Amino acid sequence: MDKKQLHNELHKEFYLTCEKYFIFEFLTIAAGMMGLYTYNLRGGVFSNAQTGNIVKMSVAFGQGDFSEALYYLIPFAAYIVGTIVSEILPEKVRNTHFVRWDTLLVGIEIVVLFFVGFIPFTWPDQIVQVIICFLCSMQFNTFRQAEGIPMATTFVTNHVRQIGISIARIIQHHELEEEERRKAVKHARIILAFFVGGAVMTAASPYLKEHAVWLAVIPLSVCFVFMLRSDLIYERAMLDLKPHGH
Repeated sequence: MDKKQLHNELHKEFYLTCEKYFIFEFLTIAAGMMGLYTYNLRGGVFSNAQTGNIVKMSVAFGQGDFSEALYYLIPFAAYIVGTIVSEILPEKVRNTHFVRWDTLLVGIEIVVLFFVGFIPFTWPDQIVQVIICFLCSMQFNTFRQAEGIPMATTFVTNHVRQIGISIARIIQHHELEEEERRKAVKHARIILAFFVGGAVMTAASPYLKEHAVWLAVIPLSVCFVFMLRSDLIYERAMLDLKPHGH
């Protein structure tokens, strides 16, 4: 077995800090906050996922309100661009051998959200919508698996589906009960994390107003500290290692 094959074999059972489950939980809390921030305070748009926006766009289009329908193309386009950027940049960042793209992205989110908190309500909502949709899209596309389990950090529909799948497998295959129960609990915790983030943001929005987005910086900062420490110390020699799912 050559060095590359050995490298790949070891990676099968090893999870980077950016793949750890607690990182995904904190990212999901932040995404729940970002989604409810734009929905509650910045124009009624869901920044963390686009299904809700497409539903609203189709309703507006069906009712003949074409200007309202076109309005929802703005976050939709921002989400697409974020995906494109998060596909192109990781390789360039990896070649610097300084930090992982995953870590850099969380750092970027923290800085950008800090400045977003200073944008007054007198400015067009589309500015904040585009910024946060862009960030959520990159986060969704970057963080794909938590300790070997496919996960989404910006919406919960797939987690609901995965819980249903696990329950069905437990019913059909009793020998898989322990493993499937473990998966179901992890997906349920991600749903809970999103719920908590959204509830906290909704409760705080009337008091903090445009500054409420700073709440999302708290869970993101937790992730950033752990990930940066790993990049600079514990996983310094593994910066060329891609997270699972990429």
